[in-house]
Amino acid sequence: MLLLPVSLMLAPLALNGQSDLKLRFDRPAKHFTQSVPLGNGRLGAMVFGGVQEDRIVLNEISLRSGGPEDADRPDGAKYLPEIRRLLLEGKNAEAEKLVYANFTCQGKGSNRARGKDVPYGSYQLLANLRLVFPGQAGFTAYRRELDLTRALVKVSYQANGVTFTREAFVSAADEAIVIRLSASKPGLVSFDATLERPERAAVKALDDTNLQLDGVLNDGRGGPGMRFGARLRLRITGGKSSADGSLLRVRDATEAVLLITAATNYRGFAGRKSANAAGAALADLDRISGKPYAAMLRAHLNDYQRYFNRVKLDLGKPPDMPTPDRLHSPDPSLAALYFQYGRYLLISSSRPGGLPANLQGLWAEEIQAPWNADYHLNVNIQMNYWPAEVGNLSELHQPLFALVESLQRPGEVTAKKYYNARGWVAHVITNIWGFTAPGEGASWGSTTTGSAWLVQHLWDHYLYTRDRKFLTWAYPILKGSARFYADLLIEEPKQHWLVTAPANSPENPYRMKDGTRANVCMGPTIDNQLLRYLFDATIEAAQTLGVDPELRNELAEKRGRLPPTRLGSDGRVMEWLEEYEEPEPTHRHVSHLWGLYPAAEISLEDTPQLAEGARKSLERRGDISTGWSLAYKINLWARLSDGDRAWKLLRLLFTPVDGPRDDSIRLKGGSYDNLFDAHPPFQIDGNFGGAAGIAEMLLQSHNGVIRLLPALPSAWADGQVSGLRARGGYIIDMTWKAGRLTSATLRSPLGGTVKVKYGAAEQEVVTRPGGTYNLRI
Repeated sequence: MLLLPVSLMLAPLALNGQSDLKLRFDRPAKHFTQSVPLGNGRLGAMVFGGVQEDRIVLNEISLRSGGPEDADRPDGAKYLPEIRRLLLEGKNAEAEKLVYANFTCQGKGSNRARGKDVPYGSYQLLANLRLVFPGQAGFTAYRRELDLTRALVKVSYQANGVTFTREAFVSAADEAIVIRLSASKPGLVSFDATLERPERAAVKALDDTNLQLDGVLNDGRGGPGMRFGARLRLRITGGKSSADGSLLRVRDATEAVLLITAATNYRGFAGRKSANAAGAALADLDRISGKPYAAMLRAHLNDYQRYFNRVKLDLGKPPDMPTPDRLHSPDPSLAALYFQYGRYLLISSSRPGGLPANLQGLWAEEIQAPWNADYHLNVNIQMNYWPAEVGNLSELHQPLFALVESLQRPGEVTAKKYYNARGWVAHVITNIWGFTAPGEGASWGSTTTGSAWLVQHLWDHYLYTRDRKFLTWAYPILKGSARFYADLLIEEPKQHWLVTAPANSPENPYRMKDGTRANVCMGPTIDNQLLRYLFDATIEAAQTLGVDPELRNELAEKRGRLPPTRLGSDGRVMEWLEEYEEPEPTHRHVSHLWGLYPAAEISLEDTPQLAEGARKSLERRGDISTGWSLAYKINLWARLSDGDRAWKLLRLLFTPVDGPRDDSIRLKGGSYDNLFDAHPPFQIDGNFGGAAGIAEMLLQSHNGVIRLLPALPSAWADGQVSGLRARGGYIIDMTWKAGRLTSATLRSPLGGTVKVKYGAAEQEVVTRPGGTYNLRI
């Protein structure tokens, strides 16, 4: 491999398929999962594109029922010694009963089916915008599309010899949802507009051009909770508008622009922090009321494209057919579209200063969202942010970091009340109110390492950015987490290893020798892998900052006594300390392979036997599973350099799932017509995990080596990519033909020395800050 420094930045790659990044539909949406999403990180909209009547679901990311609560049992720590004694004696089922009785949260916890009615709360829709169009029963030439390059939805059709067009976008620059309606002939834009919500809101027209929605959710205790408000303002060219109760009526206009703003009075760890929701919505609206549509669109594009345009991917020319039809015969170009859709969704649901993307990003049509659309900490919210760094959207990671920071104070209380430990902890679920207690069910809620997995994202961000200022900010969070887990560990009697107890391997049961099925255990493999990563990261961070030598020594000593990742008698990676029988051998979680991805303690190069054990584990788990599980397995197969198997999993992720939620197929995931991930139901983590997996097939950068095309499927014979980021801050552009790398460029904004590997060829590259290097293979 010959490396030539390039004095000037290379010209951008000519990416043929990149120019057609659109989700296309030839009919209006009937279901939420056929509508198309827009968002600015705070406000969201789902456009159905109906002809006679259009529905647009509106969201505001902080709108959640419930409120802060003390969910920690005051006497939890009193039961910890007995729980541990039972586990040490192998009486796991008895320990689990004790956990259920005395070591879960107090109260109802997330009450998953009805979280909106308890303090934990549920994410909820803001409102539905209804647009009714008189006299348009018959139509032809219907087209609805979401342009990912512009974050803009366009609906067009012909009726009575006239072409009607609607455009919509959600602007971060102007904090507004903007909709324009026009026709090919003047004076033919007529419609009625209203806002509606199933409960807890009132709508009224203030005058002929303004609608107001105000509401208040419940706090889960029978009292008032979060307040929210939305405003809609009409601007019409020609024609006239009038008000009728909660309805605005437009007749015979040439063009109409609808401006919608919204706010809540949430004043937590992130977001707008407005004391007056209605006033904030009105202030946003007044600020842009005189701004021309073209100027608003230009500001929106300038803001959005500074993120989106960083990465380009071409895997071939896409077929000319509606997106739902493409799911039935997925080709490589659909993978490129899906990758960019994942980046689009992250830009649209997670912006610096705002709240992190939840289980549905920021899009929900219900007042009781599935699983409350909260933050699950045993894979789901972490998966939401897997594409952030490699997808060159590093700044969009910040909302997750803000959430992690906010959990320290309540997590310190939880750590003390349950474990009498230093530091802080969060278990399996959390929300915008700072919930850190165990969940209400021992079978899943006693997972203790959710916070350790969250903290991994802080260290990984540092590895990508080498931002010392960020590390200085993040180190106390790492330190507090590491101190908790150092205190949590106890010695198990057989090998004298230090293990977590009580614990779960997330949501996956095992069967003991007497046939008893249980979940609560000691030292599951994922915990050991997580704590090795956490202790190593904290030690290295402390060394870099020149602090806490005593803590470094403590963590190093305890790290050395953690159980190693081991193989069972059948050659698979063991999930628990004991080689238990698995009641659900194809379980959706693959937690014991955390060390393969997102970590890298298992690798083909350094631990080939464990890598083979991971492959056998994946074979035994099987391919078919929930949507997010399919996405996780794409990344795992990519780490095993099996591009064809990763592509098989990606094609399974493209399995069409039609219609609304169908519990009969809830363990068979795929994609809805709008490419939303189907758990089912809709769960956005699979979109983000799938996007990350596509990047992982093209570029990997763990253990100090940048690997080019490490898991390229044979079906992706020709392609180009530019702008992917590697750890160390490097940016990679590549072109390949007939499955062989033909050109590669490494940009080094920060400088440094790095190993680059393609196939068997490897070379160390010394770079200067701002340098660009052409890699000749």
